[in-house]
Amino acid sequence: MSASPPALDRSATVLVAGSSGLVGSAVIRRLEARGFTSVVGARSTDVDLTDARAALDYVASVRPAVVVDAAARVGGIAANDAEPVEFLNDNLRIQTNLFAAAHAADVDRLLFLGSSCIYPKHAPQPIPESALLTGPLEETNDAYAIAKIAGVTAVRSYRRQYGRRWICAMPTNVYGPGDTFHPARSHVLPALLQRFHEARVSGAEEVVVWGTGTPRREFIHVDDLAAACLHLLDHYDDPTPVNVGVGEDLSIAELAGLVAETVGFTGRIAWDTTRPDGTPRKLLDVSRLRGTGWRPAIGLPQGLRDTHRWYVENVAPAPS
Repeated sequence: MSASPPALDRSATVLVAGSSGLVGSAVIRRLEARGFTSVVGARSTDVDLTDARAALDYVASVRPAVVVDAAARVGGIAANDAEPVEFLNDNLRIQTNLFAAAHAADVDRLLFLGSSCIYPKHAPQPIPESALLTGPLEETNDAYAIAKIAGVTAVRSYRRQYGRRWICAMPTNVYGPGDTFHPARSHVLPALLQRFHEARVSGAEEVVVWGTGTPRREFIHVDDLAAACLHLLDHYDDPTPVNVGVGEDLSIAELAGLVAETVGFTGRIAWDTTRPDGTPRKLLDVSRLRGTGWRPAIGLPQGLRDTHRWYVENVAPAPS
């Protein structure tokens, strides 16, 4: 692992692309809480990063010293499976255009946020960073994964060809306040939380969950991810992507039970085994990250309570 870089100048301008999303908004909160005085959030309404000229002009106008790329087209299994062309093309354009604009603006420090889905479907568990490109991907989100792999390759290429001190973080499943609660675009945790909450409110006796319940997943609270991002910018400078996770997982059946308990649902949980399970297990090897001195602070039970509270206050229909 390369030597630790100098800590970021807290007065330097930091551009966070994707600032209205779950991760981008949390990164901004973290930066401001840690004394950064010039943080600029770029939302899709501010700049269309799929437009190369728009991206170039916008980044040139901001003149950032640091860029955090949290901009992406994201969604759950259903959306990824139904719209692979959009997930591939939009994410490739966003990354390519933002990287080119950052390079043209002479940005020395950039953090690209990828995804744990870049790893093979049957990777060794826990998954080390060295597993990248060693086997076939999960079919339901391979287009999104290929785009993210291209982003990793681009960062490495800018480092090798131009000496840029750009880095990549590969987070596990992210959740928390500000998450997307949508029937077709939610990831598994917010989808379950919404479904169980609505069942409790309506008095339903049963909630049906996709798959068999046997796949195992790891979850990181978005505020922990944001803390890890700043930590890496302050302490990490290496072409190898860094896994960002908590180091432990649970089955979807266990998660469903925990969500039901959190929202107060006491009915039955049924499993629709005609629906896809996705990757059997996806637990990240976080030894590289821990070697830099970082640990998560928010456990899943606490994080679920925080997320449910935010959902009730900001998304759920008011009681009639």
